[in-house]
Amino acid sequence: MNIAIYIAVTTLTFIVMEGVTWCTHKYVMHGFGWYLHEDHHQPGYPHVFEKNDAFFVVFAIPSISLFYFGIRPELNFLFFIGLGILLYGIAYFLVHDVLIHRRFKWFDKTNNQYLKGLRKAHKIHHKHMGKHDGECFGMLFVPFKYFNKRQ
Repeated sequence: MNIAIYIAVTTLTFIVMEGVTWCTHKYVMHGFGWYLHEDHHQPGYPHVFEKNDAFFVVFAIPSISLFYFGIRPELNFLFFIGLGILLYGIAYFLVHDVLIHRRFKWFDKTNNQYLKGLRKAHKIHHKHMGKHDGECFGMLFVPFKYFNKRQ
């Protein structure tokens, strides 16, 4: 396998992870996994960690497994699927926990329109305190209406 295929597999996996995240958020986190996700929808959560953080582990397990099997018996495409999942996880953490929820005050002075749109879409998602009637379950790709400058 050549480097172009490795890059393509990693990139495609990163893009597909947005769909996986959307489905997991809508049907698992707002479904049978609500017990773990519920505290994330409560304003002013007082602890450093939330039960919702368990989902990082849920997504890390397949990534780690794919890294392991992606080097056995030699480097193969599974490693790069794991890499795409890892890169998406890093992007999710930076966007969701750092930029949107500001759990860490690293980049709190951004004026980027794309990031403002992401933040607006996520605020709309969080206006629903319960598991039903949610909207905008995506993370990195959200509807264009949230990027309208005049709103």
